[in-house]
This record gives sequence, C-alpha cells and structure tokens, in this order.
Amino acid sequence: MSERVAPTRTPEFEQRLKKRYKAERRFKMVGLGAIIFSVVVLAFLLANMTLNGVGGFQRTELAVELDLANSGLSVSPEALSQPTAVQSLEMQGLPQVVDLAAEEALGVDGAQELSSNAWREVAEEIISDPSSAESKQTFWLPASPDLAAAYSGDGSTELSGLAQRLSSEGKLENRFDGGFLARSDATDPQSVGIWGALKGSMLTMLVTLLLAFPIGVLAALYLEEYAPKNRWTDIIEVSINNLAAVPSIIFGLLGLAVFLWIFPNYRSAPLIGGMTLALMTLPVIVISGRNAIKAVPPSIRDGALAVGASPVQVVFHHVLPLALPGILTGTIIGMARALGETAPLLMIGMRAFVATPPDGFTSPATVLPVQIFLWSDEIDRGFVERTSAAIIVLLLFLLVMNGLAIYLRNKFEKTW
Repeated sequence: MSERVAPTRTPEFEQRLKKRYKAERRFKMVGLGAIIFSVVVLAFLLANMTLNGVGGFQRTELAVELDLANSGLSVSPEALSQPTAVQSLEMQGLPQVVDLAAEEALGVDGAQELSSNAWREVAEEIISDPSSAESKQTFWLPASPDLAAAYSGDGSTELSGLAQRLSSEGKLENRFDGGFLARSDATDPQSVGIWGALKGSMLTMLVTLLLAFPIGVLAALYLEEYAPKNRWTDIIEVSINNLAAVPSIIFGLLGLAVFLWIFPNYRSAPLIGGMTLALMTLPVIVISGRNAIKAVPPSIRDGALAVGASPVQVVFHHVLPLALPGILTGTIIGMARALGETAPLLMIGMRAFVATPPDGFTSPATVLPVQIFLWSDEIDRGFVERTSAAIIVLLLFLLVMNGLAIYLRNKFEKTW
C-alpha cells in the first residue's frame, strides 16, 4: 500500500517551506550582526574615550615647599574676605615668594618651568584656609605645558632630562586635578577647566526648558483637545512635523536674525542660546505631547464628563496627569538633544573665549559642546586629553538626564 501524501505537504511545498525558514534564519543573523556591530563600535568609542579622558583629569605638578610663616606676608581674615584678596596678596609679593621657593626646591631650571599662574593657586589656598599662611607646607603647583609634554615623552631632549631628574627626586608627578571641574577656559592646558562651560550649559538649558515646556505642552493640548479638524489644522500639524527634521543650524540662523536683532547686547549670552534651542526643542515636545495625549483612553474622558466634569476639568484633572509621563520623557529627550547641539550656538556667537563662569543669564558664556569643539582644534597635546575628559563629563550629564526621564516615566506612569 503506497504512502499517502497530503496535498499541502508536496515536495514543492516542502522546498518553499525550507526557503522561507532559511530566509528567516538569514534575517535573524543579519539583525544579530547589526546589534553586535553596534555594541562593538559603542564599546570601542567608550573605551577609547575613557582611556584618553582619564589623563584629562590629571595634570603634571611640581612640589614646592613654602614657608609662608616667614615670608613676610601680612594676612588678616578681614582682608582675605574681600573680593580683592588675590590682588592684595599679589601686591605684597606672593608671586616673588613662590618663585624664590621654587628656585630653592627645584633649581633655577626647574623653577623656570613652573606655571606663571602657580602663585594664584597658593593665593586661593590661603584665602580658603587663612591658617595656612602661618605654616610651612608643600604645595603641588602646575608645571609649564612644555615640561608636562616632556614628562609625557613629547618634549625636547633638554626638558626630558629635567623631567626625569625631577621625577626621580619625587618633585614631579601626574596628580588628580580636581580643579578641572572648578575652573574655566584658559590658554594653558594645565590651567583649563570646564566649570564655566558647564554652568553656561546649565543656564542655557534652564532657559530652554522654561520656554519650550509650557508652550509645547499647551500647543499639544490645544491641537489634540480643542483644535477643529480642518485644512488649517492639518497644515499646522504637517509644519510641526517638518520642523522636527529641520537641520539645527537653521534655528541658529533664525536666532541670529531675530533674537540678536532684538537683543544686540546679549550676544553669547545663555538667554539668547536658550531661546534659540527652545525653537529647536519645541517641535519635539509638541509631537511627543500629542502622542502621549492620544494614548489616553477615550473612556477616561467619557467617564469624567459623565460625572459632571467640565471639558477643562477633563483635560487638566484627567487627561494631562495621565499623559504626563510621556510628555516628560519626550521633553527630556528633546532637552538632551539640545544639550549636545553646537551648530546653532556657533551662529549666535557662543564660541567666544570666556575665562570666567557666567554670573547670570545675560553674561557672556559658552557651553560644553562648543568648549569641546574649540579644544579639539588646539594643536597642544594637553588639550587632546582635556577634550576627552570634557566629553566624558558631557556623556555623564546626558546619562543623568536620560536616567531622570526613566525615573519620571516610572514614577508617574499609570496603567488602565
């Protein structure tokens, strides 16, 4: 008796089935390969950035013993509490005291490689701790960029010999530079810091948030809950969707043409930068807000109306709280994108050399991405490591913002 073959299990059918299974396996392998490739590239990027950036949190320093008690400086707590305390110590000869002590500790050739701003760090130490002016202690002060390069193996033969001698005597080391997070921009890689740019980024983001969030949420609420469904509404919706894909430099041109025309004296200020970035972030907030509002079930609105709530109460007491997690997540993602933008801020002049942290929203300032861009253009090797360190700080800042978005989404998320 011959074996009976079902009509659907013919040899041709089995062959087609094998081809489909084979195509499915190929698709899975391609997808898995894409994920592995992305993870490897990301891991390489992070590892490379970390290895280069670790050196950016260090600087080459020289050990100088200072006998401040017998230096002849007249230090009173009242004088040190004044804003002119550094100038007062300079007038009393603190730079000469530091130079003389450096010659005794390092020799004439070693003292010449001490940073010209080293005495300022001694002055800041005296101001923060007046009792240090009555003591004898060893200060680790920044070396010159040339000696730092020689210590890392890139300098001249003469300085390399000096660096080896000082290192063997325990007077030259690479030490953790906590001041990198507290100082501002400088022309010397040994003296630069990111606090000025980081504070400028914070002020700029605050202006962006205060402008973009309320306007974006109200626009999303109006378009979803109140706007009539006609041709004009469709045009507005399409325009908002297109604005989200406009290159960021276009918003920089808009800020240059409009905001700096209205406020010509606030060039390079966080106020103008925040207003420009708010224009770029608004479409993202509107789109995410509309999607979050759409996700609220109609039964919530119907139930609220059924128990006597007015339309405004339905929106602000029921729809908006339930849509808030999605709105906040979209807002923070938009803010994270704005934080990493450089092009629109270059257009409005936020690439100036600013050596002090901004005092307010109208003070001259720069932001962290622009600072990274400027340092990456320097030829001094010291700036390469500082650039990588600044990128690590920026990535940590972005990581904190994304973590905040996840926390807010989980905290306010409700299921129905």
